[in-house]
Amino acid sequence: MAADYFQILKEELVPALGCTEPIALAYGAAECRRLLGTEPETISAACSGNIIKNVKGVVVPNCGGKKGIETAVVAGALYGDASKGLEVLSAVSEEEASRLSDDLRRIKVNVSLLPSQAKLHFIISMERSGRTASVEIIHQHMNIVKEVADGKEIFSKPFEEEEMNSDLADRSEMNISDIVAFAETAPLEDLEAVIGPQIRCNTAISKEGLSSHYGAEVGRMILASSGDKLSSKMIAAAASGSDARMSGCSMPVVINSGSGNQGMTVSLPVITYAEEKGVPHEKLVRALVISNLSAIHQKTRIGRLSAYCGAVSAAAGAGAGITWLDGGSIQQIDDTIVNTLATVSGMICDGAKPSCAGKIATAVYSALLAHDMAMKGLCYSSGDGIVKEDVEKTVSGVGQIASDGMSETDSVILSVMLGC
Repeated sequence: MAADYFQILKEELVPALGCTEPIALAYGAAECRRLLGTEPETISAACSGNIIKNVKGVVVPNCGGKKGIETAVVAGALYGDASKGLEVLSAVSEEEASRLSDDLRRIKVNVSLLPSQAKLHFIISMERSGRTASVEIIHQHMNIVKEVADGKEIFSKPFEEEEMNSDLADRSEMNISDIVAFAETAPLEDLEAVIGPQIRCNTAISKEGLSSHYGAEVGRMILASSGDKLSSKMIAAAASGSDARMSGCSMPVVINSGSGNQGMTVSLPVITYAEEKGVPHEKLVRALVISNLSAIHQKTRIGRLSAYCGAVSAAAGAGAGITWLDGGSIQQIDDTIVNTLATVSGMICDGAKPSCAGKIATAVYSALLAHDMAMKGLCYSSGDGIVKEDVEKTVSGVGQIASDGMSETDSVILSVMLGC
């Protein structure tokens, strides 16, 4: 059965305020507070290693520049609105943010490592005066699988620690050829409904990152050194969005595969290319369908969180969209993806933090080189390292490396980050 590409886009392209892992914790804490029915005295956050890794170094938005699991869960519990989903902290006021330091001293937070095969898995528990509540989330950032209040199970659904994507549209039949065919023929009005917000939101935060001082200012530095080149503008657009987002900018991003950095990487180079070339809006929308779905296709085997930097998959998707905009054939689109994966598939994920902007810049540069090669008929050959006979086998092989081969790498990265 053919993949339901509309449904996949609707599932994956959703708005989020701030890095999705601390925001997921804030969402879980807000929902747990709702179950408790009162302000907690203590909060416990049992988190899988990848959650700890991705929350450690990133600023939580609307929290006065503060970082960490404690900040995310306390802000979510006291000031979050679970009904807003991944924009749970969007309504936190300046006055509330100014009280957060006192709140963090007042409310005891216990953080622990949750033994789990799942990369994305956490349990938020709260207590006050004998009342208790807990919320468990696994695999997707808002996928609640159990809620308990005062010892009574309020909600539960079956789940496996191994990521099965059972709650999502089937992705097993996804392939690049079908993705391109869908993008070229699907009704524009339907595509615009999911792609339009990505264009607006991600462009806005990219411009904010370029106009202000965030993080290591990777995007601003790229433009300062070689800003007149189209390739530099494309790279800087994606990097500057990450500069802002990783440093607490309170503007939403439309994500891809559970990640705002991937959402920006997969879209902003394509948007910038289209703007510079005067591409009609319809063609831009269809190119972004190709870039987003190509990235999602790659991530399906890898999983949402891993030791493999998701900017690589997203940049390969962006390269595919750019090649299509440039009149490339299906073969040249395939070759762009293969060339990108052959070059930068070794980049590790060591959590969300300002240096993500540099990794995005590196991945997008490699994707643009891959595009230029493909347009001249150049592609790495089967047997060149991880390159296989065609794009689908190469994508599958990279997924195997990232999900199976880098499992131990993930544990070592976490140990290094935590000084274990």
